[in-house]
Amino acid sequence: MLGGRPDRNMVSREVGLPGEWDASGKSPRSNLKWIAPLGRVTFGAPVISQGRVFIGTDHEAKEHTEQRGVLKCFSERDGQLLWSVTHEKLRNPGEDDGTIGICSTPCVAGEFVYYVSNRAELVCRAVQDGKQIWSIDLRATLGVMPNQASSSSPIVVDGRVFVVTGTAADYKTGKVKNPTAPSFLAVDAKTGKVLWQDNSPGARIMTGQWGSPGYGVVDGVPQVAFPGGDGWLYSFEPATGKLLWKFNGKAHEKPLASGEPETTLQFLAAPVFVGHQVFAAIGEPEAGTGPGALRCLDARQRGDVTKTAELWRLGGSDFNDSISMPVVHDGLIYAVDTPGYVYCLDAARGKKLWSHDLKANIWGSPLVADGKVYVQSSEGAVAVFAVGREKKILATNTTLPEVQHGTPVAANGVLYITGQKHLYAIAAGK
Repeated sequence: MLGGRPDRNMVSREVGLPGEWDASGKSPRSNLKWIAPLGRVTFGAPVISQGRVFIGTDHEAKEHTEQRGVLKCFSERDGQLLWSVTHEKLRNPGEDDGTIGICSTPCVAGEFVYYVSNRAELVCRAVQDGKQIWSIDLRATLGVMPNQASSSSPIVVDGRVFVVTGTAADYKTGKVKNPTAPSFLAVDAKTGKVLWQDNSPGARIMTGQWGSPGYGVVDGVPQVAFPGGDGWLYSFEPATGKLLWKFNGKAHEKPLASGEPETTLQFLAAPVFVGHQVFAAIGEPEAGTGPGALRCLDARQRGDVTKTAELWRLGGSDFNDSISMPVVHDGLIYAVDTPGYVYCLDAARGKKLWSHDLKANIWGSPLVADGKVYVQSSEGAVAVFAVGREKKILATNTTLPEVQHGTPVAANGVLYITGQKHLYAIAAGK
């Protein structure tokens, strides 16, 4: 799943991963295991399970007159396509998914793979052959109205699928046409039956809801946290949907005279659970121009915890808006913001230890693996840092074509880098 596990903390136990590679063609390729073709544009991350690699994309197949959302399944061994399934594009301009295809990073649980299609469908398919087991059309059955894209990456825990529905404000009017439509869902993983739903953001959704849930067990109590399109972070009891706590992510902003917030920043990346703490940043797609905030919250509290749960916040001129998940490892946090800065912080206090400007937007999340921090930028670079309190740049790789907005993933000794049109498998000695 996105983040590798339900807590969404992207720390991998993989070792022997290369820090450098060459696919330029100007010299013999190094550390490149295989390349697999994707579509024209790809935003999701790959998921590796049971000898297969799953990733959402789009394509322009000869038999179609327009692009479609596509889920592809490749062989982990050699990158050969095992199966793929397509979803037609939406027709309603108010729910237009444009040319971005499937943005949802799949979640594999047992024999099944779960994802959200470009048509706002929560889909369950068989891992082996892609056969559809069940599907929920969130628009037709629940009144969900997405804005531009449905992109939530599900998690599956204890037989339940948790997902953000993507219901949104109208892209023309800015108003929420159906405030009663659910923003968050829990679904039976086997049958597709909706177990509970919540519409807390209601008419307060600012633009869209493109985030993903995170899951943790805090002092023995399970909880699932959802980023709301109203700028709040909500945590629920996974079995019942009972609200445990909520936090206003825009509490530090001064409202305008109209009472509206100064920005439309909200929680977009999945919240990350570590112990009794939750780490989350606020941002907005394609923003990257203003101050944001990275927060550490105490998840043991209950009710409206806006004034009490914040243990620390890095914001103002110190941290820009971000749509990426932070990574917590050995008492340090590695985080990135949309304008392209990489940060290392002390996890206990949020004190900035070092930063580095990649001079290109960052939409994906960092990966910590094998003593390294991998960060992918929008300008074709994958920077590699050494973990630690002192900044040490190990390499800046720029030889993979079409590398833009992506999240590096490691599995079984292989590093996966997503380009817009290709998926690259990187392994030492290949």
